[in-house]
Amino acid sequence: MTAAMMEENATARLAGKYLTFKLGDESYGLGILKVQEIIGIMAITHVPRTPGFVRGVINLRGRVIPVVDLRLKFEMPSQSDTERTCVIVVQVARQGVHVTMGLIVDEVSEVLDVHAEQIEPAPSFGASVDTDFILGMGKVGGKVIVLLDVDRVLSGDEVNVLSESAGIE
Repeated sequence: MTAAMMEENATARLAGKYLTFKLGDESYGLGILKVQEIIGIMAITHVPRTPGFVRGVINLRGRVIPVVDLRLKFEMPSQSDTERTCVIVVQVARQGVHVTMGLIVDEVSEVLDVHAEQIEPAPSFGASVDTDFILGMGKVGGKVIVLLDVDRVLSGDEVNVLSESAGIE
């Protein structure tokens, strides 16, 4: 199998429905099957000694789940919450650990059907820049959408810290 055929197969597997959201002026997408629900911003309890991008935990119908500020995780400037700020509740699996967590985003946009021919491989910025969490770049309606692998946005150690902060064994 040629490299071009392998790349074509990889983008074909990425085709599907993505929940799109904004962080600043940039658009991102998460595979819709990873999304459990979308909720408005709510009271968040800070947990001491967690990484700076961890906003804390919320009580979601009796379950305590950790909440990550994606702006801070992606090293973007912090921003005050607005009426459009949302929490996307996702299920993350990393190194055998499964964690339900919330991702704070500036606003949720829409669900898009992204076809294989609209997906380019993630760009390479060299060995010093980690882009393993990017599935690819979706080109939809003249916009570029960064398609995220939610299982890789956080490292295995970070997922472990989150599960501990929420009291998950």
